[in-house]
Amino acid sequence: MEQRSEEAVKRKKCGYNCAQAVACTFCDYAGIDEDTMRKITQAFGVGMGTLEGNCGAITGAGIVLGLANKEQRKTVWDIRAVMTAFKQRNGSVTCKELKGVHSGVVLRECDDCVRDAVEFLEKQLDPDSE
Repeated sequence: MEQRSEEAVKRKKCGYNCAQAVACTFCDYAGIDEDTMRKITQAFGVGMGTLEGNCGAITGAGIVLGLANKEQRKTVWDIRAVMTAFKQRNGSVTCKELKGVHSGVVLRECDDCVRDAVEFLEKQLDPDSE
């Protein structure tokens, strides 16, 4: 698990947005190449369209789940589990709240949001890995 987390953070540090960093680390689960995944997720940086809405790392996780799962219902429950765990750990799933844009209090840095999204995504994709 830690290996994928660090791969995702490495991508983030190399210019990928948070959604791209997470999603591109799971191309093997999604069944598509990295270039395609990077294009699919390019609009989801800085909380989708830079409006600091839903955390991009979680959005990337949702895209992977949609591509990896064959059943919509499972995808919805899986992303709900990811978002719930993320919110429990960090206090929010919203980019601007995580960054402390209005409060001045950073709840979680982007690299750690990426790590968390990878951790929770991996638990949904491979529940026996715990």
